[in-house]
Amino acid sequence: MSLYFRLLSYVRPYLFRITAAILCTMMAAGCNLYLPWIIKDVVDRVLVDKDTVMLNYIAASIVIVFIVRGIFFYGQSYLMSWVGQKVVIDVRGDIFRKLQRLSMSFYDKNKTGTIMSYVTNDVAAMQTAMVDKAVEFVTEGLILVGSIAAMLWLDWKLTLFTFCTFPAVLWCMDYFGKKIRRNGGEIQACTAELTSVLQECVSSARVIKSFVREDYETKKFDNQNRENFYANMKNIKLNSLLTPVVEFVAAVGVTIVMWYGGRSVIDGDITAGALVAFLTYAVNIANPIKRLTKVAASIQQALAAGDRVFGVLDLPEDIKELPNAKVLPPVQGKVEFDNVKFSYNPEEEVLNGLSFTVNPGEVTAIVGPSGAGKSTIASLLPRFYDVTGGDIRIDGYSIKDITLDSLRGQVGIVPQETMLFNGSVYDNILYGRLDATEEEVYAAAKAANADEFIRQLPQGYATMLGDRGVNISGGQRQRIAIARAILKNPRILILDEATSALDTESERVVQEALDRLMIGRTSFVIAHRLSTIKNADKILVLEHGALVETGTHDELLAQNGLYAHLYQIQYRNKETK
Repeated sequence: MSLYFRLLSYVRPYLFRITAAILCTMMAAGCNLYLPWIIKDVVDRVLVDKDTVMLNYIAASIVIVFIVRGIFFYGQSYLMSWVGQKVVIDVRGDIFRKLQRLSMSFYDKNKTGTIMSYVTNDVAAMQTAMVDKAVEFVTEGLILVGSIAAMLWLDWKLTLFTFCTFPAVLWCMDYFGKKIRRNGGEIQACTAELTSVLQECVSSARVIKSFVREDYETKKFDNQNRENFYANMKNIKLNSLLTPVVEFVAAVGVTIVMWYGGRSVIDGDITAGALVAFLTYAVNIANPIKRLTKVAASIQQALAAGDRVFGVLDLPEDIKELPNAKVLPPVQGKVEFDNVKFSYNPEEEVLNGLSFTVNPGEVTAIVGPSGAGKSTIASLLPRFYDVTGGDIRIDGYSIKDITLDSLRGQVGIVPQETMLFNGSVYDNILYGRLDATEEEVYAAAKAANADEFIRQLPQGYATMLGDRGVNISGGQRQRIAIARAILKNPRILILDEATSALDTESERVVQEALDRLMIGRTSFVIAHRLSTIKNADKILVLEHGALVETGTHDELLAQNGLYAHLYQIQYRNKETK
């Protein structure tokens, strides 16, 4: 119930509309309850007493009742649907905002398709519990209560006979409801996994085709599709069992009532019209109970989706601002790593007591074998992750003591894998600073050696790039990313192997843009090709998460250590080629 009340908390802002919808529901349910009473009058006063005036009155009242019922049913349906759609928007907004606040570790541990399923499939299932089924629950509940009240008014003894079946019905609903909820969780998990497989296949279409793995991926999708089918069929089986069991128990109760009521009519204790009306109300009880069991089953399944959604909303935010966090003022760009330690998991330490200082405007290259911790430094500086030991300072400010926006607003990143959005070239560059003018966007593109090729595109700056910028080459994507970084105008720049995936000609053009971008900024260059960092002011050589060598290119070659070894390997490879 606590989970369901939490779901209903999203309805609270729309209390006025909900109240109006409930009033409409009550009126519509009241119209349904009035019809059996009309049947009583038809039998006792029209058929028995031959009352023509009453017949006319009843005929007119039936027409009026259905008109009124139709009006209130429309009001109930429209208002509840409006609230339902608003609730979906609100829940999706909350979970999307939560996803924006979660650290990169969350994205490392969860598949993209699973995360997408939280926002789409699970929230849609929650709407069923909060609104659609809630309306049915209120409607059928009112009919149930009203029918019981009318039955008590007609004959309390018959009503007691009817109540004998209630404990059995409630036990069935509870027993099956728990099973349906557990299975609902399996269904949502299977749906999320299916979405994940689909997303992965769509985003990796080029790789799949290059390795001729279409059949393999189809089999994988079919397997997951079958898992989803079995989970849904298990739920259908439970629902299919629940309904006939409840109907049988209710039928036994109605049979007992009919037998006892028939004896009462024969004995003259109750009129035939009253018995017919009573049986109609008894059926009215059976139908709501049957529908309520289905509603309860649907709500249990939807609550399983709610468990998943609130599980994400309740996740702790690893990267938190302190309550008294300061806004980082415009910085000069001095960066200090002070005995920094970091691990992605407790079993393996990636950085082990790393200390170094970079002065404003310096270009510092970071090199080392794979797994040495180079890219980790690029993730720690803008606080995508928090250090597990030591501290990082910018101009003397610990990055833990300043707001995330003010920190990341002064750090620019050009990664190896350029991420462009499915929009125009202009919008992708503008992403660097949304309030920039057209002239500033064009100037950034020129500085990134991108203006010329952009103007040659079919629609120039208005050309749509497609998903992840698939419509242009890798070098062109990288230059747009550089233009975006130039427009942001950060004081601290991180280049994470920004040219390693490019051909020689593209690398030359991109490197010219990068050299222009680094002027006057504190720059960190994480490099695989050592030939690109010869002119760096300082080179940091990492191995197993520790700083093993520091110096310029010539100094490190003279030391004949790890850097010289790595450089000689690359030089020999180049000579061999």
